[in-house]
Amino acid sequence: MSKNVNATTIFENSPNIEIITKSYTKSDIRPFRVNIPERNLLDLRHRINTTKWPDKETVSDTSQGIQLGTMKKLAKYWATDYNWRKVEEELNALPQFITEIDGLDIHFIHVRSQHKNAIPIIITHGWPGSILEQIKLIDPLVNPTAHGGSANDAFDVVIPSIPGYGFSEKPTGTDWGPERIGRAWDKLMKRIGYKRYVAQGGDWGAIIVDQMGLQAPAGLLAIHTNLPGTVPVEVDRALKSGELAPIGLSVDEKRAYDQLVRNEKNSTYARLMGARPQSLYGIADSPIGLAAWLLDHNDGEGQPAKAIEIGLNRTSSSTGELTRDEILDNITLYWLTNTGISASRLYWEYKGGFFTAKGVKIPVAVSVFPDELYQAPLSWTKKAYTNLIYYNKLKKGGHFAAWEQPELFSKELRSAFKSLR
Repeated sequence: MSKNVNATTIFENSPNIEIITKSYTKSDIRPFRVNIPERNLLDLRHRINTTKWPDKETVSDTSQGIQLGTMKKLAKYWATDYNWRKVEEELNALPQFITEIDGLDIHFIHVRSQHKNAIPIIITHGWPGSILEQIKLIDPLVNPTAHGGSANDAFDVVIPSIPGYGFSEKPTGTDWGPERIGRAWDKLMKRIGYKRYVAQGGDWGAIIVDQMGLQAPAGLLAIHTNLPGTVPVEVDRALKSGELAPIGLSVDEKRAYDQLVRNEKNSTYARLMGARPQSLYGIADSPIGLAAWLLDHNDGEGQPAKAIEIGLNRTSSSTGELTRDEILDNITLYWLTNTGISASRLYWEYKGGFFTAKGVKIPVAVSVFPDELYQAPLSWTKKAYTNLIYYNKLKKGGHFAAWEQPELFSKELRSAFKSLR
């Protein structure tokens, strides 16, 4: 097995000894299971309980960051009642694999539909997310007849962990930005055996699928993005220089411009990770430090993303919205895999624009959610993606749309790619 698969850690106490002892080559697709040693969970609780807390914020809102009371309340639950093993059970109930691509072990989930002619789709998460963002999409996509769709709506689903995130290997050198990840995803889909497929992404996943669209590898039929790169050159120039909005913008374009201005002012976390990711030692040493860093994900208006803020106080949900446990699942995954800093380096690697038009020519589908960082106007979207096959504005959902609105998101993907079937 390759160096990233530590049998004593990943497979500790596993009855599947044949998985450990079977011989594989590096390029083989190898089965994978999660089983974190109990000592790691005990260490997590100990570190939470011995946190050195800062003093209370001096304002009554979140303008200085995540409030002390919020973090102490979360810490108490995390150290006492939270159960990581439920996450392991959920992940291990899914087919998980690892394969080496370009020298790195890539972890991914792969679920095939029972329906014939299902379209293969590779779905990519972002920061501060993980594969846990997308697992609620799996059943609606592979089994659409149980979720209001037809057999003709089915997908085969592949969900990889970005290098440096989760259970994928951490790059030990540079040049693992979105461009290289996009090429690796094409290699992954073809290694699995898919000659034709589609790709989807939000946040970093959106940047990655844009790069895949630019690369246009044989077999990539189309991409879908819920954070499209549509900003025109002249608008981007005004944003970077701090100028007033260009004259002649429509109502939708001016609203998008204002949203982008607010987002720029509240993206200090991204600028820090882009400049000095290795200096964030605190998020590798303190689970509370890591949690606060991952939670303080602004919605562009100086407030924590709405889904996160509400989810911290929600113990259960029958409609798919985030819950406190789901938020802690994601944070705990970062902690147990020690990927706080390795994930941050993606910001250092990428030198391109996040919201700018890239020049993608292949078919593109776009979903615009109301609580996203910015709502891409149709006018900009048509110019950015000259082969636009789908555009829709939703009435609910935000930056973590697949995570917080899985049924709605699944319907979007069915509609987005319907013309390709």
